[in-house]
Amino acid sequence: MSRAEAEKRGRKGETLAAWWLRLTGWRILAQRVKLPVGEVDLVARRGRTVAFVEVKWRRDGAALAGSIDAYRLRRVARAAEAIAPKFVRAGDSMQIDVILIAPGRWPHRIANAWQPGA
Repeated sequence: MSRAEAEKRGRKGETLAAWWLRLTGWRILAQRVKLPVGEVDLVARRGRTVAFVEVKWRRDGAALAGSIDAYRLRRVARAAEAIAPKFVRAGDSMQIDVILIAPGRWPHRIANAWQPGA
């Protein structure tokens, strides 16, 4: 698969994840925030919780298991720390979430996938 095809599928996965989050009560604050230290696919808020979300789309469900690792989560966490002042207000909690998507399956959200110091 070419890089352009992978990028297109990634964008599709992020769009699906954003709609799924909306349907489950989240408000999307930003999409595809790229920084030198990392990237956040989605920034979402529900009540006093702000989630910095990494989205992984794979061709089949079996490939999802190995799609996220500590290195990727660290990059999301660094980017989230850099942009948090823009989205997180006093009294809010913030978390790093992962949404796994594959055709024919419901999105799977892993809340608090990354804990500081992990």
